[in-house]
Amino acid sequence: MPARTPVGSIALWRSEAGRASASADRCPHRGMRLSHGFVRGEALSCIYHGWSYAQAGHCLRIPAHPGLIPPETIRVATQQVEESGGVIWVAVGEPVDEPPRFQGLLPLRSLTADAGIAAIEAAAGEKRSADGLLRIARHSKETWLLLLAQAQSETLIHVLVNDDATPCERILASHSAETVRRMAEDFETKGIA
Repeated sequence: MPARTPVGSIALWRSEAGRASASADRCPHRGMRLSHGFVRGEALSCIYHGWSYAQAGHCLRIPAHPGLIPPETIRVATQQVEESGGVIWVAVGEPVDEPPRFQGLLPLRSLTADAGIAAIEAAAGEKRSADGLLRIARHSKETWLLLLAQAQSETLIHVLVNDDATPCERILASHSAETVRRMAEDFETKGIA
């Protein structure tokens, strides 16, 4: 699937064994997005000509030349990935810390806001904590927003709920997050935050 980091687009994929990986989102052969590709076993294959790349980034297979062992120089850039509590963390460069552990919370969905973190905090009426979580209390349960700045005036919002949330509470949490996003985008447009 396509994803973004502050330094650019990536193809985020999971191997057959279940390991999450992050590769640059362009095939070195013809520049096709690898996020349009497919996973075969432990490799990510480009949809255009089928070149396959290992989780470490080197090319494993070129279908047009089945007997060729691809040179080590044919590779895609990769980034370190760690999964914690259902959230996939992608390191931009060398990670400085372990990803935070959110005990008792489950990821629900992700969305992008065309607003900065300050506008989202203003819309929620709360400040985010040191671990990046912002709490919104709407309805009867709390919803948690994990805020990650992507670019100026753009924030990735991961919505988390308590692990015992009912389906109805999950729907309400999703609606609450969308309401906060819309308000924050309005604040950003009006220059309120």
